Amino acid sequence: MKKVLLLILLMPILIKAQETPISAFLIKWENSKNFLLEIAEAMPENKYDYKPTEKQLSFKKQLLHIQGNMNWLTSAYFKEISLPKKPANNSKKALIAYVKESFETVAAALKDTPEESLETKVDFFAGPKTKLQILNLLQDHVTHHRGQLIVYLNLNNITPPKYTGW
Repeated sequence: MKKVLLLILLMPILIKAQETPISAFLIKWENSKNFLLEIAEAMPENKYDYKPTEKQLSFKKQLLHIQGNMNWLTSAYFKEISLPKKPANNSKKALIAYVKESFETVAAALKDTPEESLETKVDFFAGPKTKLQILNLLQDHVTHHRGQLIVYLNLNNITPPKYTGW
């Protein structure tokens, strides 16, 4: 009985010990994908060309920028990926499917990334970085532009979806 109780008490520690940077990233990546897709769904299609100022990207171009950056970082620093085919039309439905496919393609590529490779230094335009830093940038870039999209929703009097963290 004492052994069973000890095992039950140690179970959270044992599970936590198995978490790796990539497995933690993939959990967050899935939540990030779902949150971004909810934001994309919340914006009416007739507002996809909305941009708050002339200098800013439109809602649609923000989504495409997020998608393009995640594919570039993954292909350049983790694994060459087959890029999702750009939709023939720019409908809301097609763009959302395109972004979703990119998230899933990135996740599949990262599942194949050996944990030890995260220590590898790579050349980056901002100077040498580890692959772990690139992994963090991958999520940080999505978060940065997703925040802008939330502002776009608010400026159009659309209540953003409830925040999804971990």
